[in-house]
Amino acid sequence: MSSAQTPRPVTVRDIRDRKGKEPIVVVTAYDVLFGRLVDQAGVDIVLVGDSVGNVVAGFSSTLPVTLDHMIYHGAAVCRGVSRALVTVDMPFLTYQIDTQSALANCGRLIAETGAQAVKVEGGSERIAATVARMVEIGIPVMGHLGFTPQSVNAIGVRVQGREAAEAERLIVDAKRLEDAGAFAVVLELMPTGVADRITKSVGIPTIGIGAGAACDGQVLVLPDLLGLNDAFAPRFLKRYANLSDTVRDAVRAFGDDVKQHRYPSADQSF
Repeated sequence: MSSAQTPRPVTVRDIRDRKGKEPIVVVTAYDVLFGRLVDQAGVDIVLVGDSVGNVVAGFSSTLPVTLDHMIYHGAAVCRGVSRALVTVDMPFLTYQIDTQSALANCGRLIAETGAQAVKVEGGSERIAATVARMVEIGIPVMGHLGFTPQSVNAIGVRVQGREAAEAERLIVDAKRLEDAGAFAVVLELMPTGVADRITKSVGIPTIGIGAGAACDGQVLVLPDLLGLNDAFAPRFLKRYANLSDTVRDAVRAFGDDVKQHRYPSADQSF
């Protein structure tokens, strides 16, 4: 493909400008292979989520994920992506303690991975102030509200915003993140009506996961989308393939060929 035919990389401005115009497609990836494949499939944002702790490392939550983990996986994904905007989750306690350490950790992640943006959870005044400083020094930030996995011990795994006061707080937090300079915000596990209100209240795109169809875009975890993680089946998930069966069948077929001396065949020898 000539340089004239090479798709222009997606930028933060492109994502922001898509608000209310064209749905934004976001998929997670954790390695170079799937980073390349989802990029070739035309997604807008590849999110290197700290969900890697659950779906790759087998942790029960995202809390054990470290900055070194995210740098390793973020760099791998970036080596496979040429068009989509790569955004990497900042893990637990890498941005919440104080602004100075947050800037150092986010700067290190951007420098060592090649990613274009980071994602942080929460919308308190303190988090928003940190986001504003990140944006000020040139680090694009995506926010994350609703069910925030890094707060699982405090809030549990449950839909957020069912109560009126809680819904109002989410709207305030979204506006606070917008004012701080976040270019988009993920809305996770909240009633469709609340996500709709937030989407209409802010001038930055909202990316839903378990938040209904009113958001400006949608994100899914790739192993869930592909049916590789067949033990996980939340109500909002739609599987677009059933690759867990495909993998098991393929490995069984290989095993059978080995046991029956069909692989490697004579014409596959050197």
